[in-house]
Amino acid sequence: MQVDVALSWSGGKDSALALWVLREQGIDPVALLTTFTEDFDRVSMHAVRRSLLREQAAAVGVPLVEVDIPNACVNEVYEARMAAALSSPPLDSVRTMAFADLFLEDIRAYREQKLALGGWRAAFPLWGRDTRELAYEFIRAGFEAVLVCVDPAQLDPSFVGRSFDESLLADLPDSVDPCGENGEFHTFVHAGPIFSEPVPIELGETVMRDGFAFADVLPAGVTA
Repeated sequence: MQVDVALSWSGGKDSALALWVLREQGIDPVALLTTFTEDFDRVSMHAVRRSLLREQAAAVGVPLVEVDIPNACVNEVYEARMAAALSSPPLDSVRTMAFADLFLEDIRAYREQKLALGGWRAAFPLWGRDTRELAYEFIRAGFEAVLVCVDPAQLDPSFVGRSFDESLLADLPDSVDPCGENGEFHTFVHAGPIFSEPVPIELGETVMRDGFAFADVLPAGVTA
């Protein structure tokens, strides 16, 4: 019997890989769940425009559930709004949430604990995979992504805006995880085997904000 699954979705490389793996297992998620910072109308942490996530979801053919939170959101507000989303259509009939986490045990434990309170279980289709092998698999499969956020404390900000390709992997310092699992960088995926068609994008300006470097990704033909 098919188990209904929702997928936590940032629009980045690991989310895309998780969807790819789920589909290879014969599982197509009921919905993608994305958190947006309502003050800026962008994906929380990644700062990708809401309109691009909607285009992305349409291109992968899975409905997008949008959870809005305020800037500098406290845990109580985050958890309340997430609980409201999980108890509303189309997620109210689902009891499994998949995540693209790779090896951070504390994050996994937090997700499992919070979901269990509402009668949900967590699934981790990429868990334990070698991150270097996974990064190269992503590229070889034909996915295309761009670095949209870099933590300068872990990686030089000049990397923001670069394509996630073999050249970038060769340039990453040994201290940086190839998949950015420690928060070194975040990506936006705009093409690949899970897409019916690419999401056309252009790179806008690069800015420093709240201690991070961001590359503004624009829908093709749109000015900032």
